[in-house]
Amino acid sequence: MIEVWLTIVVVLVALGAGYPALQRKWRGEGFDALGWVDAFAAGIFLGAGLIHMLGDSESDFVSAGVDYPFAMVICGGAILVLLWLEHLGNEAAAKKPASAGAVPLIGAAMLSVHSFLAGAAFGTSSTLSVTLVLFLAVIAHKGAASLALARRLAESALSPGIALAAFLGFVAMFPVGVGFGHLALALTASHPLVEPSLVAVAAGTFLYLGT
Repeated sequence: MIEVWLTIVVVLVALGAGYPALQRKWRGEGFDALGWVDAFAAGIFLGAGLIHMLGDSESDFVSAGVDYPFAMVICGGAILVLLWLEHLGNEAAAKKPASAGAVPLIGAAMLSVHSFLAGAAFGTSSTLSVTLVLFLAVIAHKGAASLALARRLAESALSPGIALAAFLGFVAMFPVGVGFGHLALALTASHPLVEPSLVAVAAGTFLYLGT
C-alpha cells in the first residue's frame, strides 16, 4: 500500500514541477532551472544503482545457481541502449534546428523510457528500506527532469496540445512501470530470474542517469 502512495507523490511532483513551467513559458514568463536538485539526484542514483540494485541482482542470480555475471552484462547492455538513444537524439539535434519538433519528442521518449524503468525497479523492490531509497532517488530527479522536459517542449515548435500530450506521457510512464514491476514479481515464483534481470536493467538506467 505504501508504494501506491509514494507513486502518487512522484506523479504529483512531476506534474507540479513541469506543468506550471509549460504554462509560464507559453505566457512568456521566465523560470529558474533546478540544476542543484538534478546533481543531488545523480549522486543518489549512483548509490542506489551500485550499492543496492546491482548487488541485489547479482546475489539473486547466484542464489538461482547462475555463476555467469549476467547482472553486470544486463546492466551494461541497458547503459549502451540508453547511450544509443542519446546518440540518436544528438544526431537529430545536429541535423535540425533546436526548435524542430522531432528533437523535443525524442527527448520526451528517452525520459519516458527512463521513467518506465525507474518505476519498474520501484515496483520490484522487496524491502521497505530499498523502496524508500529508490523513492528518494526518483523524487529528487523527477522534479528536475520534469522541469527540463517542460522547458524544452515549451520552447519547441510543437503545438501546445502535442507538447502537453508528450509531457503527460512522460508523467504516466512511472506508474505504468510500477505496475509492470508488480507483474514481474508475480512471475518470480515460476521464473526466478525475472526479478534480478529487471533490477539489473533498472540499475543500468540509474547508473546512466547518475553519470
